[in-house]
Amino acid sequence: MRTRSTFMHLALATSLAIVPVAATAVDTTPEPAPLPEIVAGKKAIDARNWGAAIKTLSVAAQREPNNADVQNLLGYAYRNTSQLEAALRHYQRALQIDPRHLGAHEYIGEAYLMANNLAKAEEHLAALQRYCPNVCVERDDLKKISTPTAAAPSSRGGGGNASEALHITI
Repeated sequence: MRTRSTFMHLALATSLAIVPVAATAVDTTPEPAPLPEIVAGKKAIDARNWGAAIKTLSVAAQREPNNADVQNLLGYAYRNTSQLEAALRHYQRALQIDPRHLGAHEYIGEAYLMANNLAKAEEHLAALQRYCPNVCVERDDLKKISTPTAAAPSSRGGGGNASEALHITI
């Protein structure tokens, strides 16, 4: 009986060694939760409450001064209150932190279009074409509103004006 038991264990161990096991990398360091001010700022943007968004995101920017996403969101909120100088300042800061930030390139391009500065908008469209030559919502949205037939709304709910919708995931 002992021989049979030993044989069964050996057979089981051998069969387990033969069965291929899928190896996957596991990230043991979870991504930190966003600051509560960032979450609140995104909710304020979703509610189109620009003043609340600016207030909470400004606190987030003080706590995380090198967060390009926060700078981009602040620019978006300022642009939607027609404060283009402040919007441009935050978009430029986002791009200083992350020169390849696709959202910042799209939105600064839209801000330049609002300011009737087509040349600067085209610079950011060219950057988007360099950084995402294939499928790229940001590039396609900016391209739609920077062409002479820009009366059609962008795929994200607006025609590039200050009241367009921003889709954010928390």
